[in-house]
Amino acid sequence: MLSALGAKIVRTPTEAAFDDPRSHIMVARRLQRELPRAHILDQYSNPSNPAAHEDGTAAELKQQLPKGDKVDMLVCTAGTGGTITGMARRLRRDYPSCVVVGVDPRGSILAVPDSLNDSKRGESYKVEGIGYDFVPDVLIRDEVNHWEKSEDLESFLMARRIIKEEGMLVGGSSGAALAGALRTIKTFQGGKFNRPDVTVVVVFGDSVRNYMSKFLRDEWMVDNGFLARPSKL
Repeated sequence: MLSALGAKIVRTPTEAAFDDPRSHIMVARRLQRELPRAHILDQYSNPSNPAAHEDGTAAELKQQLPKGDKVDMLVCTAGTGGTITGMARRLRRDYPSCVVVGVDPRGSILAVPDSLNDSKRGESYKVEGIGYDFVPDVLIRDEVNHWEKSEDLESFLMARRIIKEEGMLVGGSSGAALAGALRTIKTFQGGKFNRPDVTVVVVFGDSVRNYMSKFLRDEWMVDNGFLARPSKL
């Protein structure tokens, strides 16, 4: 799609740390210096990022709720942190008892307390768009009550299930969000949120558009060890 629009694609290695000259962040900064009239919106530190979700996404959510309903729990993955930070601020203002849950992939270091990040710390993972090896400025982790770590396998299998059973064309981070939500509902505070009168909002922050050749394909899932290779007839 980007190529069709005339863009030049610059590939960067996933395993490169954010301050590595080869990382997507440092490459973007270099290109900004080199290209005339180049500009970086900088979703990692731009306060308009969480503000858009505080004033827009969360406000829209409230409008869609049946009158008199409240949000008891918000579950959201964290990439830049703009979505979870902005939505948490607004929902806490409207629903003071709302519990905010952040879902962070194993290998990332965004979860609190930091000991949650020890398993697979710094290792690469396949789910895209969430988790980092640094804490973005717009992610205010004090806004999050509880962190849940996610695995690639559960994330992709859940995303495929959402697509198949719900007809919602989501990506891997949405699968991580729902997998983390289901686990949290069953275990957090002794399972007190595992009741039919509780309203849990799970944010699906991506679509499958960018992953048609990845987890949506059985061959990719097999090659990456997420599905067993089918036996030959």
